[in-house]
Amino acid sequence: MESNAKAKLICQTLSNKKAYDVIKIDVSEKTILADYFVIASGKSSPQVKALAEYAMEAVEKEGGEVRRKEGLADGRWVVVDFGDVILHIFHDETRLFYNLERLWASSDNIEKYED
Repeated sequence: MESNAKAKLICQTLSNKKAYDVIKIDVSEKTILADYFVIASGKSSPQVKALAEYAMEAVEKEGGEVRRKEGLADGRWVVVDFGDVILHIFHDETRLFYNLERLWASSDNIEKYED
């Protein structure tokens, strides 16, 4: 699965499951870690965990793989590495504190996902 299509699938899945403030950042020109970061928020730790599980299930159903995942036990900040797409799902306050968008986004590489 092509990286942009994978990132869009993740965004759509998260939005359908009531994540909010879902964004896709093209980081291909800024790092070799991935082509895209997808960042989203949940309102509670159980929701953050569930959102990550839905995203992993959606990607695996399309033939993608989860290379690594961190933070599921706590549910404050879950990171899922899909290889060319890295997903960050935050609990509200944690996202505000780390503000990854500030580090990686510029006006030409960020796309807010809206249904």
